[in-house]
Amino acid sequence: MSQPTKLLEPYKLGALTLPNRLVMAPLTRNRAEPGSFVPSPLAVDYYGQRASAGLLVTEASQVSQQGQGYQDTPGIYSKEQVAGWRKVTDRVHERGGRIFIQLWHVGRISHTSLQPGGGKPVAPSAIRAKGKTFVNGTFTEISEPRALELSEIPGIIDDFKRGTANALAAGFDGVEIHGANGYLLDQFARDGANQRTDAYGGSIENRARLMLEVSKAVATEAGAERTGIRISPVTPANDITDSNPQPLFDHIVDQLNALKLTYIHVIEGATGGPRDIAPFDYASLRKRFKQAYVANNGYDFALAEKVLEQGAADLIAFGKPFISNPDLVERLRAGAPLNEWDKATFYGGGAKGYTDYPTLKAKEAAE
Repeated sequence: MSQPTKLLEPYKLGALTLPNRLVMAPLTRNRAEPGSFVPSPLAVDYYGQRASAGLLVTEASQVSQQGQGYQDTPGIYSKEQVAGWRKVTDRVHERGGRIFIQLWHVGRISHTSLQPGGGKPVAPSAIRAKGKTFVNGTFTEISEPRALELSEIPGIIDDFKRGTANALAAGFDGVEIHGANGYLLDQFARDGANQRTDAYGGSIENRARLMLEVSKAVATEAGAERTGIRISPVTPANDITDSNPQPLFDHIVDQLNALKLTYIHVIEGATGGPRDIAPFDYASLRKRFKQAYVANNGYDFALAEKVLEQGAADLIAFGKPFISNPDLVERLRAGAPLNEWDKATFYGGGAKGYTDYPTLKAKEAAE
């Protein structure tokens, strides 16, 4: 492996100085405590092991019970969850790291068994997504949603605002809003999921409204310099579609730029799949947004170096390599080979495939 240079350079992100340009992407691992959805003691070790990343972004964490879509994902809406996350942030900070939490509402990508009172998941419109979610240890068909009433939307915004306040109380350095991958904010933005005729449907401006109102509320609570957002303009994840994503996301990014958020985290192409799934001008977003551009999806280290050298991105997010290489930064610096990941242990379980991947030092000591 040739040694990267740009990836290992420091970067100033808002008030934070990152020691390198690697971001650990948010990765759902389904290991929160069942019932309370508090991060487990293993999560303290997991994030602490990876503290050498320039920036850690936690797994997506629901801002309310209604916002949950998968088994054993952590929340950020109860005192117990805040206390659990505080142990995580303390460990990361003890090891010199920086950590944001990703705030999440899944919208229609849920199951009645996870919803308050067994109710229907909520969505911009009562359109069921084709796909599955993970409940009771297995992948299960997504439940039919109901359309949110106009009167309920301020409560959704308040949930994100409260989640932000809780995140700060838990010691996070900032928050990332999950506006990607076919979850609630993305559902409102896309005409394939949103058929509303009120102020949150129809035109691009109306469909983007909820994402932007949430962004404003979160940035007001945390400070824009501590607020990022993740978007995925052309991904088909979770059965999400839009007839014309370029003008939609050009508008969204223009408005996010006006809010002066500290970064946009852009999934380029299909989440976890081909980068060239649909034509899209990511350079347009880069030009429109004056703060940091975090590039994500299908990056190897050579492509990451090239994109950073060209100035097409400021930071690069890696997912699976961080799962199996807690010391990814050190391995890059040493030009050392990487551990292979075990896909069978991605979702749910215990320490196996979570906190037991060896560091380079541990591997060398064992040889």
